[in-house]
Amino acid sequence: MRKIRSGVYGLNPLLDGGVNENSTTVVIGRSGAGKTTFATQFIRRGLQEGQEGIFVSLDENKEQIIREAVEMGWSDILESLDDELLVFIDASGREFSNFIRKELPAFVADWKGSNARIVIDPLTPVLWSTKDLYEQRDLIGYMFKQTRKVGTVLCTLEDHGSADLAGPETVIPMYLADCVIHLQFSSNSDSARHLKIVKCRNSRHSPSAHPFQILRGLGIVIQGVDGGRPVTAKAPSQLRQLLLTRSMPKTIRDHLDKSLDGLTDADFRGLKPEEVLDLILQEYQGG
Repeated sequence: MRKIRSGVYGLNPLLDGGVNENSTTVVIGRSGAGKTTFATQFIRRGLQEGQEGIFVSLDENKEQIIREAVEMGWSDILESLDDELLVFIDASGREFSNFIRKELPAFVADWKGSNARIVIDPLTPVLWSTKDLYEQRDLIGYMFKQTRKVGTVLCTLEDHGSADLAGPETVIPMYLADCVIHLQFSSNSDSARHLKIVKCRNSRHSPSAHPFQILRGLGIVIQGVDGGRPVTAKAPSQLRQLLLTRSMPKTIRDHLDKSLDGLTDADFRGLKPEEVLDLILQEYQGG
């Protein structure tokens, strides 16, 4: 099974090297957990490799998603739009069963075999479009099968509080997906973000829950099992100096250097600069 880099710092080792190519991953989490951030990192990593990106929005409009990406420090997404490497399909407000059955086949016919990265954010409105479980399974299964013909698919799904993910809105997508990642989040704690890989077909994966943070410019950064140790002072400055000591393409170095603008020690919290550097190098080594 060929692996592709996820774009999420620290995730590839947990998936035995990355996301399986031409697979479907579902990222589940409650509001504010980081689902759209995860999806944007995934699609940006493909753009960096010269892959085309297709972002199918079933909720927020294109302008809102782009604005949030720019606010995160990812203004390079605008260049990809100008170069037509990134395409948005705004399906918000549509009748989703008709969109999937009637419009999706034409889209697949145009893009089939392009090896693009496809994001569907979120799946939840598709499930809400019908109460019939058989129809839900049919729609989701058809969508997954068709979009995999275009490339590698990542979908987000809202979690409405079921601790074991056994709620009616998660069971069908989890069953049909090749990989399921749960972003666990509690707004009542500073260290309440954890990522757990629930399943990954045809690949070894970590069974543990791993703490993560969301840093402006970098996005989701997953801490190792020894995360949480105190950081030294001036962490962003130290990370910049560490970047200069490692071999990497200048474009990547400049991109990472810019990502650190505006970050403070408080943003890093339990992350050590050396740990962040190792996660970045894991992502780009051999990329």
